Parts: sequence; C-alpha cells; structure tokens
Amino acid sequence: MISVFELFKIGIGPSSSHTVGPMVAAARFAGELARSGALAQVARVEVALFGSLAWTGKGHGTDKAVMLGLAGERPDSVDPDHADALARRVAGEQRLDLAGRHTVSFDPARDILFDGVAATPRHPNTLALRAFARNGALIAEERWCSIGGGFVVSEEEVGQATGRDDIALPHPFRNAAQLLDMSRAAGLSIAGLVAANERARRPHAEVEAHLDRISEAMMACIDRGLASSGELPGGLKVRRRARAIRDRLLARNAPTPHEVMDWVSLYAIAVNEENAAGGRVVTAPTNGAAGVVPATLRYYRDHCPGASREGQHLFLLTATAIGALFKMNASISGAEVGCQGEVGVACSMAAGGLAAALGASNAQVENAAEIGMEHHLGMTCDPIGGLVQVPCIERNAFGAISAVNAASLALHGDGTHIVSLDKVIATMRETGRDMASKYKETSLGGLAVNLPEC
Repeated sequence: MISVFELFKIGIGPSSSHTVGPMVAAARFAGELARSGALAQVARVEVALFGSLAWTGKGHGTDKAVMLGLAGERPDSVDPDHADALARRVAGEQRLDLAGRHTVSFDPARDILFDGVAATPRHPNTLALRAFARNGALIAEERWCSIGGGFVVSEEEVGQATGRDDIALPHPFRNAAQLLDMSRAAGLSIAGLVAANERARRPHAEVEAHLDRISEAMMACIDRGLASSGELPGGLKVRRRARAIRDRLLARNAPTPHEVMDWVSLYAIAVNEENAAGGRVVTAPTNGAAGVVPATLRYYRDHCPGASREGQHLFLLTATAIGALFKMNASISGAEVGCQGEVGVACSMAAGGLAAALGASNAQVENAAEIGMEHHLGMTCDPIGGLVQVPCIERNAFGAISAVNAASLALHGDGTHIVSLDKVIATMRETGRDMASKYKETSLGGLAVNLPEC
C-alpha cells in the first residue's frame, strides 16, 4: 500500500517529478558511491536528462535539483534560499562537493546534458548519472525514472507493481471496490482503515505527528504565499497575485455571495505561487497540483463550522486512500497521463477528504472522489515555457473549487451513482495512454506553443 508518509512529502518547488524526484535520484547515486567506498576515486560526474526532463527541465529547475542531490541535499530538509546559493556557487566555481564531502569537477553547462532526442523506453522522465575517474574510466552508472509525486525507481523497476508491502497489512486494498468492502467488513471509515494500515507500519503517535506536520506545512505555505509579492522567476514576467487578492477581500465592506469561492481560489494560488518560486511545499500528490488539497483543507479549517484537528486528520487519511488508488492503478505523472493525473487526482483526493471531514459515509466519499476526477478527464499538461506557472497556478484554483463542489454534490446524495471510482480511474489511465505525447508535460503542444514567449 502507498503510505501517507509516501504520498504527502515535504519538498521544494516547482515540480515533484522534475525537481524533487531528480534530486532524490541524484542523492541516492551520490550516497551509493559513498557507501561502496568508490567516492574518493571520483573525479567528475555527469547527468543526462531525457524525454520530458530534457524538454521542460530548465523551466522546472531540474538542473538545480540534480546539483543539490549530488551535493547530498534532501528535498524535505534543504533550505530553498540555500539551494539557490549552492547552485550559483557550483556554476561559478565549476566544482561540487559530491555527497557533501568529496570535491569533484562539475560544470553544469558541460556535465548536465538535456537530451530531447534519445528514446525513453521505460518512462518519459528518465535520467542517467555517471561517475568517472581521473583517467576517464567509468566508475558507476545508474538510470532512474521519476514517476510522479517525487517517487523514483530504477529504470528496470518501471512498470512493476507499486504499493507492495514487506509486512502483512490488516486491510491490503488494491482498488476502490476492495476499499469499500474491507471498510464495511471491519466497521471502519475509509480514514480508519488507512490509519489501521499505518499503525501496522509504525507507532500511532508517529502517524499522528506526521499528519500534524503535513497539515502545518500546508498552512504555512499558504501563509507565505499570502504574504509575498513580486515577480516569479523564469522569464514569463508572471507577478504574484495572492497578497493583492487577499488585501482586496479583506477591504470589502460587505461579502459577496460567492466570496468563499474567492478564498478557496486564493489559498490555491498562494501555494502554487510559492511552488513556482521554488519554495517549500507538500507534494499532494504532486508539486504541480500542490495547491488543491491545502486550499480545500484550509477551506475546511477556516470556513466550516465544527472543524477540528481530528477532522483534518480524517481529511488527509481519506485523501491518502484515494491518491493511493490512482498511484497503484493509473498514474500521478503529468508526463505519463497529462494534468488529469495531477490536478485531476488532487481534486479527487481533496473532494473525498473534505466529504469525510464533513461526515460523509464511505459510499459518499467514493462518490465525491469519482466526481472530482470525472470532470478532469482528458486534461492536458502544457506548461508555457516549461514553467509551472501558466496555466498551472490558476488550474489549481479551479481544481480546489471543483473539489468543494464535488464533496457538496456527494453529500446531497446517498452514495449511489452511475460511474464507480474504479471505472473513472481506468478511464483516466486509458485516456492518458491515448493522449498525444506533446500534451504530456513536454511544452511542445497546447498553450505552450500557441502562446509564443516574449
């Protein structure tokens, strides 16, 4: 099973698949060199980026990410300001402290190769890392695939079943039908069933602490976004809007009937502006869709009477079950299935989580999650300039609004509906498979080419 510790990870922007994943892969490569005793022999390292990593890697900061990883930095602990300084220092000095302790020659212009021509036989987000001795001999080579949401696997492992556990879980569901059946048989809510699985892996207090940490990180990200202004990096000259929108909302003499929608949109925009700036965010389930779940959770916390810490935990545990279903049976990678796998999945997770926090039955939760994805089917991933800015920032706002609407619609019913969550997940997977590759995080189609860069 996919754990809440795996699905919700703290990292830095702007992309989980193009920033967090490559950083993790590079750190593992450097760590293995150190563990094997080969580190002292290395004189130079080289990184080759293929497929979507090559086409949109500069806009997503993949080059900076691999430098950080090679230097031994981790996404959940690196200081975003330190990250920028380290990347500038490496580029200026043309050397890098591999694994944080062994200095090697490293010129980013020479040693990071953006190869948009070579085939990617296993996954569109593929990178190769190589270490060389002083005489040019190859010491080590690894090929990794960043499969979405900050998850990385070796190229050989692509396509293998995900979410398999070494320990026996009390409720090992693999699809939504099993999730509902097991919950019914155990007399548990979906959140309760996920919590029972988590407790089989680690102490209850550790699970609770992680849920608090994730919730607090999401709220802190919103608050930073609301307090920041200026222009986002990357060259599109996109200006932050969250602070100005917040100020206008607070200055209104009388609220409008739709004002709560403005707040939900604002929360999502705040997160994704932070993400676009390379700030600290929570993959939920990806960075490109990092605003949907926090915005919906903030809506629950600040706008729903009776909201509580327990309710936030119910929200996140339920969202974990839904995200795990998509991860196990389809994809959360924009490079594989388009933005339906990112904002669409995030909307489904948030809708189910909100419904649970508001007292929905398990059937209503499944209905909310299905509605959230059904109306994102076919959504492309076409970031202008390879940057997670346009249309990504506003798209998260729409995803959050849709999540609230989906939860509300499900709560007005009894859980009975025509299309099951399993069916919509299968449809999303098939739609992504049929989608032209230019619409899957390449910046070679859609808005990315129809709006020329200035």
